[in-house]
Amino acid sequence: MKVVKPEEMAKIDKTAIEEYGIPGIVLMENAALSVVEEIKNTLGSISDKRVIVFAGKGNNGGDALAVARHLHNRGAYVNIYIVGDANAIMGDAKINLDIVRKIGLKPVELKGEQINSDFNYISNMMLYINEADMIVDGILGTGLKGEVTGLVSDVIKIINESGKFVLSIDIPSGLNGSTGQVMGVCVKADKTVTFGLPKVGLLLHPGCEYAGEIIVADIGIPHEIIHIMNLKNNIVDFDIFSSLIPKRPKETNKGDYGRVLIITGAPGMTGAGCLAAKAALRTGAGLVYLGVPSTLAHIYDINVTEAITISMKDMDFSDKSNEDNYQKEEYRYLNEVHCPSKRTGYLSSSNISMLGEYIKNKDVIAVGPGLSVKGGVFDITAWLIENSQVPLVLDADALNVISRDVSILGKLKTKAVVTPHPGEMARLTNLSIEEIQANRVETARNFACRWGVVTVLKGWRTIVGLPDGTIFINTSGNPGMATAGTGDVLTGIIAGLIAQGLTPEQAAVAGVFLHGNAGDRVASRIGEHGLIAGDLVEEIPYVIKAGRDRNNGIQIK
Repeated sequence: MKVVKPEEMAKIDKTAIEEYGIPGIVLMENAALSVVEEIKNTLGSISDKRVIVFAGKGNNGGDALAVARHLHNRGAYVNIYIVGDANAIMGDAKINLDIVRKIGLKPVELKGEQINSDFNYISNMMLYINEADMIVDGILGTGLKGEVTGLVSDVIKIINESGKFVLSIDIPSGLNGSTGQVMGVCVKADKTVTFGLPKVGLLLHPGCEYAGEIIVADIGIPHEIIHIMNLKNNIVDFDIFSSLIPKRPKETNKGDYGRVLIITGAPGMTGAGCLAAKAALRTGAGLVYLGVPSTLAHIYDINVTEAITISMKDMDFSDKSNEDNYQKEEYRYLNEVHCPSKRTGYLSSSNISMLGEYIKNKDVIAVGPGLSVKGGVFDITAWLIENSQVPLVLDADALNVISRDVSILGKLKTKAVVTPHPGEMARLTNLSIEEIQANRVETARNFACRWGVVTVLKGWRTIVGLPDGTIFINTSGNPGMATAGTGDVLTGIIAGLIAQGLTPEQAAVAGVFLHGNAGDRVASRIGEHGLIAGDLVEEIPYVIKAGRDRNNGIQIK
């Protein structure tokens, strides 16, 4: 499903009205009827229910006034409060204001001096709110500019403190429809009925925390308009994931499902590579190779029995030039205590002479999980960027060393997927984490377009940015996945999908949903607090099976 920014939805509405000849009042009426239907679904019936409707001065307020009219006609007791001067209401919204007055409803104007000083006035309004079965929020729409202050802010606070079920029309008042940021104060809705297409801000944090349940209502906008708009933002859902699952023909062997090479390994971090390898195998890769420091190879041999271990050269402390890489105490510990054999457990730059051989016949190379930034990691990563002819998945410490000179991505000879969390993205872009989190979509889009890499910006609502500017917003995942190792699992999943023939773009989109849905399935059984990365690995096959069953016509609930 496509997702829109407010300005894109405004253009769609304008096209429907001006070029397709659909009157704006018709779209407003259809919007109101869809809201009334959700009110009925929530309350069970409308007759004799008490509903408070807050309407602003724009078209969002016009929708609210039309809703009030239909509720009144169906037997509800409706109180309407217009937030601001009713004389400022124009156009289609004014038509609906005139109608509600003619049918006997008496909208009350809320003005700053009343909110702040008229005790009786507020007491009457609070009495109606206390008796209400629902509050309908139609104060501010998606065209909000700037911080919410004054009268509107006061009313929103009253709504939020009421304890009543709140339904917002199109978007909770006070929410930025493009970024999901709260513009000072925002209605905390239990349900939002949004029109035509979901708004980006409803899906991103913190907007998704304010929207409640999101209902996308069809208000009669021709689908042809959406098709010709060249919209770049999309939702990743189960249907998209299901359509991307690699096929498994009957007459095949392990070589048909691809060869993954994962370059990993550093003292104390061997678990990361193990998780990535197991995830690639569970995703369906035919062969998984682990390129690791030779002194650590036995750990991978024991923990991932299905993988093939390639012993690579450790950085050797007998070369005194390496002493500059470490603080003196750390060097002494590693040299004399941890590595008396003079081998460190960190990959040496001397492996570059053999990398061409290591990557031969591989279908995808993943670099970074549990690798550290020491030894030859930068040199190895740079060599792969400049020489690999097969797709790369760059994660964790590969990204950390790239951040020393991000321009090296301009030397890519192949497609690449980068998978930064916000901290890593901050190092790659010189933006603060706060700046990144406040505009996740554009951050991912800009990085993908600037460097020509598929960009997976991890976090709540993981964003996949493609080099052509297309964005996919993932809808799966939960806070239980905020635990060590889950990112390594995602790297393995994406690499495993590429190995089986998906493009890096497809693998990233399918991979983030598979990863998140595995976490959701685990959390539904054991809760979020006890979820660990290994649980995701074991759940991967069940998510893939559910996707295949759905694709084959078996509906999985």
